[in-house]
Amino acid sequence: MYLKRVDGPRQVTLPDGSILTRADLPPPETRRWVASRKAVVVKAVIHGLISQAEAQERYDLSEEEFGLWRQAVERHGEKALRVTTLQKYRQL
Repeated sequence: MYLKRVDGPRQVTLPDGSILTRADLPPPETRRWVASRKAVVVKAVIHGLISQAEAQERYDLSEEEFGLWRQAVERHGEKALRVTTLQKYRQL
């Protein structure tokens, strides 16, 4: 079996005991961002699987956009990433 050389860890253990791997990340060409995909990217950055700079480059995100995702998750949880509830959590 051939393993691609990557910088950083291949997997991290989340506080709930689940394991997050690089294979769990959305593909780089993702253009439709649902809440679950955003949450996986934010978790990966928070827990050190990938760096914020790597996530921004990989997914073509601005620093502001990623910052808003991270802030929403840290303040209100993953539900705050849903577009339908965006107004509810904005500026709280």
